[in-house]
This record gives sequence, structure tokens and C-alpha cells, in this order.
Amino acid sequence: MFQVFGDFVAFELLRLDPTSHLGAAVQFFVMDLSKIFALLVLVIYLMGLLRALLTPERVREAVRGRPPWLARSLAILLGAVTPFCSCSSVPLFIGFVEAGIPLGVTFSFLIASPMINEVAVVILMSILGWKLALLYVAAGLAVAYVGGILMERFRPERWVEDYVWQIRMGETPLPTVDRTLTGRHRYAWHEVREIIGRIWKWVIVGIAVGSIFHGYVPETWVVAHLGGGNWLATPLAVLLGVPLYSNATGVIPIAEAMLSKGVAVGTTLAFMMSIAALSLPEMLILRKVIKWQALAVYAGVLTVSFILVGWTFNLLA
Repeated sequence: MFQVFGDFVAFELLRLDPTSHLGAAVQFFVMDLSKIFALLVLVIYLMGLLRALLTPERVREAVRGRPPWLARSLAILLGAVTPFCSCSSVPLFIGFVEAGIPLGVTFSFLIASPMINEVAVVILMSILGWKLALLYVAAGLAVAYVGGILMERFRPERWVEDYVWQIRMGETPLPTVDRTLTGRHRYAWHEVREIIGRIWKWVIVGIAVGSIFHGYVPETWVVAHLGGGNWLATPLAVLLGVPLYSNATGVIPIAEAMLSKGVAVGTTLAFMMSIAALSLPEMLILRKVIKWQALAVYAGVLTVSFILVGWTFNLLA
């Protein structure tokens, strides 16, 4: 249906040549734009109905006081089902630190939250298939768990800004939740407006970049420079992802175009993770709560982890 709509707009309405670079780019843009936004509205609404009782305060309280392994697992799970981008995860990260939750557990949440969420996974499955979606989730969970453990080894508590330790957290009263179907509908629709209002521009940018890549970059060049046999392609993809700011949903159209041109699976996964979890805006916000030393270790751990993930999947492929 979406492909038919893309064909109609590009080739019937705009009368572009289907064999031209512009025609291919416009068809890809219209098709993905309609498909991704339709899926976004549907999935966010359905998840909102189920998540009407989940608040940042509940996330924090669920993790506090648990054994380290359980706290880390819960933090990653909660990070995976909360629709936060990297920047909106940071305030909750600060709340974790202030509440006395170990920093290793807190970093696991910070890694998982922007990189994995059910909205992105559903869209990833519908566009790129369940196998790639499963690979992405498995790799993201592993990076979040191991990355948090590695951060603990560096004793990052010594690099937390002094003002954080001086804050005394009181008990945060949980808001009264309307459990009626009408109340859940209002919450779900609010989630749709809130999340799409926050990410729509990045989704469009991602679709535009993917469209240009799909329409104009020669497949032979892509295979030669970004194929699985080129070991430098994965580190380059991770470094290219750092200055870009998006979320797991916004980067899917770019990944779709990359895979369609022959970019290796591992390189594509590493690029997606880099954009979602290792962005410059996140680093600037995170700098307000931790010092440069911790920031450098955090960025280094993620960079090495993403490169290793990319190389591993390229070898397996």
C-alpha cells in the first residue's frame, strides 16, 4: 500500500522518471514517510494504553534498593520500554544518581533507553524484518549490560559533580492515575502527540538522508567501501554517527537505504547504535552531572562496544 502510494506521488502526480536518481529518491521518501508515521501513531497509541501506569518516578522506585544484577536487568528492561531519546533520558539519569542508585546500573539505563524501545523495534521489524530487529535488540541489551559493568570498573562516582551529592532526595509522591478506559485513551493520545512532536523533525531528516542515499549513491561504491570485507567501514560508521542527533526510529530509514545498497549488516547496526546512544547533544547535557573524565570513559566504552558489535555481525554474516 505504501509503495503504491509512493509510486503514485513520484511517478504519476509529479511525473518523475522511475529510472532517474531523483525519481528513486522521491519515491523512497514518500513511501517511507507515510509508512513510518502511520506506524508511529498506531504503535505509540497502543503502547500508551499499556503503559498508562508507567512514570519516571515508578521507573526510579522499581530499581532502587535491588541487588546489583537485578537492578541492572530492571534498569535495562525499563530503559527498553520507555520511549525516551538520549537527551530526555538524562534528567531521569540525574534522578537515579540523586536517589543513590549505583552509577553502573544508571549507565546501563542510559545506554538502553535511547537505543532500544518498543516503537523502534516494531517499525524496524515491519520495514527491515524480524531478524535484523532481533539482532539490534540483542546487541543493544548486551552493550547496555556489559557497558554498565565496564563503567563500574572505572569507579565513576569520583567524577560526579559535587552538587549532585549535596542534593537530598525526598520521597516523590506518585501522581494519581486515571485507570478508566477514557483516562488511558487520553494518556495514549497524549503520548502520540508528545513523542511525535518531539521526534518528527528527526524522522523526516532520517528519511531525507535515506532517500538521497537510496537514489544517488551508486551501489558499486557502497559495496566497495562499506561492505563486510572493509574493516575500517565499521569504525568510520560509528564516528559518522556521533555528530548526528536522532533516535532509534529516525535512523531506521537511513539503515533501510544502507542495507538496500549493500552496506554490511554489522556496519549498519553500529551506525544505528552510534546515532541513537552516542550523540553530541546528549554528551553536552550529561556533562552537567558528570565530569569530563567520566564522559570520556562513557564515550570510549560505547565506541569500542559498537565497533566490536559491528565487526562481530559482519563476520557472522
